[in-house]
Amino acid sequence: MKPLERLSAYGKGETIDRLPCVPIVGNTAARVIGVKVGQFRGNGPLIAQAQIAAYQLFGYDIIRIFTDLYTQAEAMGAKVHYPEDETAYLEAPAINDLAHLDRLQPADPYRDGNLPHHLEAIGIAVDRLGTEVAVTGAITCPFTNASFLVGAETLARLMLKEPDKVHRLCEVSLETCLRYAAAIIDAGATPSLTDAMSSSTVISPRQFREFSLPYLKRLMDFIHGKGKGATLHICGKTAKIWESMVEAGADCLSIDNDASLTEAKLAVGERVRLMGNIHPSAVMLQGTPADVRRATLSCIREAHDNPKGLIVASGCSLPTETPFQNIAAMMETVRAVGWPVRF
Repeated sequence: MKPLERLSAYGKGETIDRLPCVPIVGNTAARVIGVKVGQFRGNGPLIAQAQIAAYQLFGYDIIRIFTDLYTQAEAMGAKVHYPEDETAYLEAPAINDLAHLDRLQPADPYRDGNLPHHLEAIGIAVDRLGTEVAVTGAITCPFTNASFLVGAETLARLMLKEPDKVHRLCEVSLETCLRYAAAIIDAGATPSLTDAMSSSTVISPRQFREFSLPYLKRLMDFIHGKGKGATLHICGKTAKIWESMVEAGADCLSIDNDASLTEAKLAVGERVRLMGNIHPSAVMLQGTPADVRRATLSCIREAHDNPKGLIVASGCSLPTETPFQNIAAMMETVRAVGWPVRF
């Protein structure tokens, strides 16, 4: 079956050949075509070439256009460092003085930073393979993007002392997210949401509900209004906010390896599909194909019977140097188990 056929049939409870599987290939795609990660900057066609080649090599179920978490913040004025052959990182926030808060403006995804290049990559992937496989564009959610605009330490202080400024940062970030989501959908793809700083490893569940949840809900309401579903990934520990993530409107929860698929299934599996959660570093990067097979089987045993379904996946984006043989082992294991599953 083609990936779009498989996902559609799975959602309807119809016959499929295997569970959907998404080893979350990010900059590992650079290795597939033999280029350096830094070459992706400002080069939509190269990003598309790499992600298309990775999909064609491994045969997974969703193409995700993604290089780093900072594309929206950079488009709003943050300074991002691009190493020659490593994933980009935040060098400086958009503002260092809160007196300049009103200077922050929503980004134009067709003009600012690297957003136009990511949209170009999305368009190429959709044109090439959109009738065969789902293409998604990664969006950094409002609260996480807000932390890149002023810095994580400053945002933490503001939550305690000046919460109104946090809401202002989230509002302007949300507007960027809405504009970028609309552009992704107009390009024929689906937004894929990631919100690293909303993790319970970073902020409390109370802070999540106050500062992140309202903006996530408005973003997902917008996406649903455009006829698209929403997958939400929050890194680290999330058990205490699963109910809130569902309340926000997520159709699928991407579960990090720090969380339990079994617990998520019992807590919210009647309402949302689950995705995850093979360890991207300890297993996918550092393990052997045998380790990957064991971890993949464990993942399937835990959640293949989730009422709303399971997408077998890594717990987060794969490290750049993830061995190809390990990605292949994940896919081979899911194919061997089939559907209904046969252990």
